[in-house]
Amino acid sequence: MNRFEKMFGGRREAKVRFKDGEFQILTAGDFVRCAVTGEQIDLQNLRYWSVPDQEAYASAEASLKRALERRAASSKA
Repeated sequence: MNRFEKMFGGRREAKVRFKDGEFQILTAGDFVRCAVTGEQIDLQNLRYWSVPDQEAYASAEASLKRALERRAASSKA
């Protein structure tokens, strides 16, 4: 990304592999998307994710919501 892209909002979505306690950037970018809300999460603010589902979450509430959805879906199966 050059300085003109930064000035004009040229933000790119990163591709990330989520691991226990850390994440690995596969494709450089500035943010990832929350799997529940769809909002952009700057990589420096990324705190919540699921390793088995390989999903990022914007907040603890979003993470809990997804966990409850998965539990409900698995109890129906």
